[in-house]
Parts: sequence; structure tokens; C-alpha cells
Amino acid sequence: MGAVESTSTQLFSHPIPHSELPGYGPVHVSPDALPLADHILTQWENFKRGLSISADSNYLGTRSRDATGKAGAYTWITYNQTLKRAERIATGFQKRLHVRRQEMVGVMSKNRAEWVLTEIACNRMSYVLVPLYDTLGPKAIPYIVNHSGMRVLVAAGELIPSILDVKHECPTLEFLVSMDVVTPRQRADAEAAGVSLITLDDIEATPDATVPEDPPLPSDYATICYTSGTTGDPKGAILTHRNLSTATEIVTHRVISHPHYVHMSYLPLAHVFERVNAANITRAGASMGFYQGDILHLMDDMAELKPHIFVSVPRLFNRVYDKIMQGVMAAGGLKKLLFDYAYAAKKQALDDGTNVHALWDALVFAKIRNVLGGRVEFIVSGSAPLAANVKEFLKIAFSCRVEEGYGLTETAAAATLSIPDIPVGAHVGMPLPNVQIRLADVPDMNYTSADVPRPRGEICIRGSNVFAGYYKDPEKTAECLGQDGWFSTGDIGAWNADGTLSIIDRKKNIFKLAQGEYVAAEKIENVYAKSPFVAQMFLYGDPYQSYLVAIVVPDPDIVQTWATERNIPDGHNMTNMAQRADLKAAILASLADVAKEAKLNGFECAKDIYIHPDPFSVDNDLITPTFKLKRPQLKAYFHRQIDAMYAGLH
Repeated sequence: MGAVESTSTQLFSHPIPHSELPGYGPVHVSPDALPLADHILTQWENFKRGLSISADSNYLGTRSRDATGKAGAYTWITYNQTLKRAERIATGFQKRLHVRRQEMVGVMSKNRAEWVLTEIACNRMSYVLVPLYDTLGPKAIPYIVNHSGMRVLVAAGELIPSILDVKHECPTLEFLVSMDVVTPRQRADAEAAGVSLITLDDIEATPDATVPEDPPLPSDYATICYTSGTTGDPKGAILTHRNLSTATEIVTHRVISHPHYVHMSYLPLAHVFERVNAANITRAGASMGFYQGDILHLMDDMAELKPHIFVSVPRLFNRVYDKIMQGVMAAGGLKKLLFDYAYAAKKQALDDGTNVHALWDALVFAKIRNVLGGRVEFIVSGSAPLAANVKEFLKIAFSCRVEEGYGLTETAAAATLSIPDIPVGAHVGMPLPNVQIRLADVPDMNYTSADVPRPRGEICIRGSNVFAGYYKDPEKTAECLGQDGWFSTGDIGAWNADGTLSIIDRKKNIFKLAQGEYVAAEKIENVYAKSPFVAQMFLYGDPYQSYLVAIVVPDPDIVQTWATERNIPDGHNMTNMAQRADLKAAILASLADVAKEAKLNGFECAKDIYIHPDPFSVDNDLITPTFKLKRPQLKAYFHRQIDAMYAGLH
């Protein structure tokens, strides 16, 4: 549990001399500065760069389907074909829908070619793309539509009914553009709802002559990304063309793509992480294929596409690791001995500076490589920390580079990234070129930039990738974005001796689990407080795990009543009662009931609990005089129990 300090003797970032300020540590930067390409300062120029390299080569790939609906080979459109289609979509937007420069255009679907075509058309004309997750519910859709003021929303056909259901709450929405054929019922429902429903094919078929491009300026808005609202309404992060283009360039400096590369696009394009991945591929003139839209079929898509780059999140890599290792354990005998010997040999090779071994790669690991298509050269993990043992396994089993990064929507997904020279460990690498990072003291949590051996504090980031603020929300913007350009992330970091950065905590009680889901601890604790058994609770989520665990102090009166009803003696003895498996089962059942009633998501539910007989108090330094939990102290106090719970879940 927690971060492990990297111990390399090489320095992967260095502090700028005399950059300390009261309450702040020195500013750290990458050893290698990167002169930004001043001719690629917008996402439209980024696409034209790829077009200039690979005009008649494959760009966007989609699985074909036979008459029964079975998925077949990928079919492709080239960069030139993409350009022509985007020109026609842009023409239709302007001539038929009267979209103006810097106007909001929404897009809502799973990843597919039409998503990217819509984005390129918007970039060509300086429209602002506003992505909506295809999983959004009836509350979030109207909020984003109304807050952004969009008149036009491009959506997948299967989402049209759910959008029409909330149209009465979206007075600004005038045009609904379906990526698919619309049914007569949908047309009738749209007419009744007071919105014009047309297809993207209709937009492309606009008879008018192609309109001239109206390219954006670097300072123009490129997109507004609405972050998940765990404690309130979503916030719309404004990313300019300069923000996205900077992020693309500095990531490309580390994750080098080639025109022959193929990328599997399955992480949601509504999140800026996949947008930057796609921009990286586009910049290189490479290709991207889209998954079928069902995560259960992703491995089948991988086998068909055979990507060179696979970008994902720890949750999936953990599943790959667990499945393969379970297979090894189940095989047992000679097969397990052979695997263990091969793994040890490749680990030694990895320690010596290479992850290639001709004999063992062919004999043992070739079958494992085929799990991801057989020709992966680059694995990139983001969104949450990747466990060190999983990172090591991926390097050994797939004989490829494994990079781990850290970034946020507000930094256009870019802040740090590992490189092959950095030893495997629980860190997120080094600052990307042209990104500045410093740590701010957080006295309430006992984190300071003067801590030894590792300076600790809130991670603050500055650079031309940092967002322009939250749309229509100057107060929240001012809370995290200073006049001097420093963005306060809310994440707690620690500098390791070798200049790498580790994520160790969250300033606010909101954190990410290994699958990248945000969890609001106080909100969930307040839900669980409705259980009659719960007197006090401390909810914890290790960023390297996919589950929550909790320390529960039960209500002694309720416990005694429960014991009496079951003729259990010593119901008043909380130390003895805390050891009972049947009491633990009863508390877990009660927690499940209140979680179901409150409609908590699965990842918000505690998977295990430890029953603690004694209350949290001011005297034992676990709560404040105003009865607020002291989370760092609770984490330290119960670290053995937390470790044991996570060990028991595996």
C-alpha cells in the first residue's frame, strides 16, 4: 500500500535554483527542454500535419459486420477521405445549421469514426467541441447542454431516445444530428419535442459548395470538457488549441509514434486523455481503429487490429495480469516451473537494460503477447497509478516499453511521464518537457515541501498545456488557477531522490481508484452513516486497488440489541464482539442495504470492513475538536488492518 520511493542514482528532474517561495518548494522541470513547433499550434494544424505525411494511408478503422451482425475485418478511410468528409460536415454545419465561429457543438457517442470526423470539422471552422459521455444520465445531459448553451448535438442513434426524453429541459437545443439512420418513431418524437432531427449523412450531403476553412487561433477555445461532478454539478474545463497542441507535442516527445503504427481507440474520447492519444497518432500520420463499443469484445478487437500502441488504465492491465497469472498457477507442474524460470531470466535481463530474450520470448511469452494482438511496441497507462509488479510484468511478458503518466483534464492530460531509463516503482515518472511542477505545503495534513527524506505537498503545475479556466465559473477557477498560471491539482505528491514524482494522497477527500473512478469519501461515509450499526466510519481507497475498504466503529447499543436477540452473551463487550464473523456479516449486509437505497455505484461500495471497538476521539488524535476525521492519522493508525483487508480481497 502507498508509494515506493524510486532509488535510481540518475536525476530525472531538477529544481530551478532559488525558485522556492514561502509555503512552496522549488520548481522542478525536465532535464530536456523542448522547443515547441510554432507551426503546429492548433488541432487543425495537427491534422494537416498527419495529412501531409500519410494522405492516402489508412486513418480511421471500423469493424465490418456481415448479414448476421458478426464483426469481421477492419475497414478504413484514409486521411484524404477524412479531409473530404470533414469539409462536407463543416459545410453542412455552417449552411444548414448556421453554426458560427467559437460556437459550441456537442458530440455524444462511444468512440467511432463519426466522432473524430465531427471533431475535425469543428477544428476546421473554429467551433468548440463539447463532448458528452455516452453513459450520462437524465440529470447530467440537460445540465451540460444548458450550461454550454449548445444548439447542435451530434449523437449516436441509440442515444437519440434518451436525449429526446430530456429535450423539454434543454431550451437552447435546436438540432439533433444522428450518426445513424433515424426511425420514423424518432422523427415523430423529435417533432413533438420541438427539435430538428437530421442525420450526419444529410449534413454531409448538403448541396452547397464547400465553405472555406476558418482556422482557429492558438488562443481560441478548442473544447470544453465537463469533469465528473462528484460533489456537485460538473465543471466545464476550457482547453484552448494551444493547450491541446502543447500537450500533444510534449507527449509525442516521449511516446514516439510512426506512420505505420496502429492505435486501438477504446478509452472514451469524451475524456481528454484519449483525445491527446488520438492527436498524437494523427500528428504522426498513423492509424487508429475503434473497438466495437463493447468492452467484453475488446480482446477480439485487439486480435483483429493488432495495434502497435495500446493505451489503457490500470484496471484493465490488472485484469490481464490476474488472468495470465491465474492460468499459470492453474497449469502448475512443469509449465509453472518453466514460466517462473523464464520470468526470472527476463527480469534479470530487464535489470541489465533490455526486455528482450530470444529464447524465452519465443518459447514462453509469444502466446501472452498475442493477448494484445501480438505486435504491441508501446503500452501507456494513465488515469490512476499502476502497481509496480504489474508494470514489471507487462515489460517482461510483452517485451515492450511501458510508460506511466500523470495528468488531469485541466492540464490537457499531460504533466509527467516515465521513460525506459527510470526504474520500475510506484511513481508517475518525471515532468514532461516545458512543464513546471512544484509542491505546496498542506499543514493540515502534515505535508510540507521541507519534509525529509521526501518533500511532500500539493502538486501545482504550470505550462502552456494548463487550461484557461472553468466555463462560466470564475469562483471555482480562482480556487485552483492563480494569476501566475499555477494550477493547484488537489493531489498530494512526493519528490523521490531521483527526481521522479509519486502520488501519495488527495488534498480533498476525493480520490481515484485503480480503474480511474473518482470516489468522494465523505459523501459515501454519510450514506453509510444511515446504517444503525455505524457510529463512526473511515473509508479508504488505495490508488493501486480497485476497491474501497472501511474501518467501522459500531454503535454499542445496536450491537448489544443485536446480540441479545440472538442469545449471544457479552453483547456489551465491544472488544469481543468486534471479533465475531456473524456481526461483521450483519454490518456488511446493512451497509449493502443503505448503499442500494442511495444508489451508490459498485466502485463506491466498501468491499471489506474492519470492526474497531473503540471510538475515534480527540484524545487518540483521530478526529478534530469539531469531530472531523483526521484522515492521514487514521490511515497511519490502521495501516495494518487496511493492508490485511486488501490482501484478503485478492
